Amino acid sequence: MTPDVEEAITRAHRDEWARVVATLARRFRDLDVAEDAAAEAFATAVERWPRDGVPTTPGAWLTTTATRKALDRVRRESHRDGKHEEARLLFDDEPAPRGAVDDDRLRLVFTCCHPALSPEARVALTLRMVGGLTVPQIARAFLVQETTMGQRISRAKGKIKAAGIPYRVPTSEDVPARLDGVLTVLFLVFNEGYLASGPDTDPVRHDLTTEAIRLARLVRDLLPRGGPGWGEATGLLALMLLTQARAAARVSATGELVTLEEQDRGAWDRALVAEGHDLVRQTLAAVAAGGPPPGRFQLLAAVNAVHTHARDARDTDWSQVVALYDRLVRVDPSPVVALNRAVAVAEVDGPDVALAIVDRLPLDGYHAFHATRAELLRRLGRSAQAREEYGRAIELAGNTAEVAHLTRRRDQLVPDPLPGS
Repeated sequence: MTPDVEEAITRAHRDEWARVVATLARRFRDLDVAEDAAAEAFATAVERWPRDGVPTTPGAWLTTTATRKALDRVRRESHRDGKHEEARLLFDDEPAPRGAVDDDRLRLVFTCCHPALSPEARVALTLRMVGGLTVPQIARAFLVQETTMGQRISRAKGKIKAAGIPYRVPTSEDVPARLDGVLTVLFLVFNEGYLASGPDTDPVRHDLTTEAIRLARLVRDLLPRGGPGWGEATGLLALMLLTQARAAARVSATGELVTLEEQDRGAWDRALVAEGHDLVRQTLAAVAAGGPPPGRFQLLAAVNAVHTHARDARDTDWSQVVALYDRLVRVDPSPVVALNRAVAVAEVDGPDVALAIVDRLPLDGYHAFHATRAELLRRLGRSAQAREEYGRAIELAGNTAEVAHLTRRRDQLVPDPLPGS
């Protein structure tokens, strides 16, 4: 296979996977059929495109091929409702009613986030079906084993089939009940793109971050300004923009992660920073006008606004960051939030205070927990313990740039002084 064809297939998978799955899910009303047929279509592309050439419109070729694969499967399966169902699917070219959501991929997100599914299942299923993430990538995002995540996704699809959950277009009334799950999904898709896992994966997957931002804009546009969910949708979009603004400075020319403190702030995208700050101001104004108190995404966006407001890392208002995390812990009392709060506490009260907080957190399988412990132990002059923690973080980290950063930090440690010296 030539590099051009390989690149064309990679690009088609990145750009068209969700579109093909969404189209087939709407038409065949079966996620297994949609996912399997899409995968078969891409496998056929790998076989044929090197020989026949890349089609003029890869997305249309893949959708047509996947549809034929799905129809073949429907014909083979005896439990389908015979010729009538086959004929309906074969000639079902009528446009579906658009409802409140008129983007196929966003409609699939809302479908996967049906209230009948557990919150964990909604997120995992959507990351697989819409984000195109592999089971290992999703497992890493959830901090669970791959087998556990595979079973969770299979059960979610089985429940949809067994319960007869319809693949209908969400109405305006459906949107608020499904909003929290949708926002969480988009946040995780963005995070996977910003800190992509896997040894053969680029450290930053701009396709995922760009798609997450695009969908976040669509979700926000669905909601009346100041109405239920608008603040959190706006906060999520601001959070993504303020994070994405730093992407160009986040990985060095040698492929190593550059921490926020070490980044060249002149390389940040000032247009995205300005848009993110404007959105944060809008949410603050809505709260001040009597709106609902800020939720998780609004507070995280505010934290990022503080960081991106500082022209130099030394100018960061860490007391304000701690105050925002104090509010966030009340909204989202998760150990991961507590870990991030401890990082800010270290800047205000010192590394010993922060380490005492971190040591109480049940995050032994989380690479950031060990990376944070390593940095705090390093600041306290406990190099031997810091080295162990860097090693554990390197074992657990899935991002190549982060592994390179942690390895350098470990290798730069100065040995502890000998007793009595």
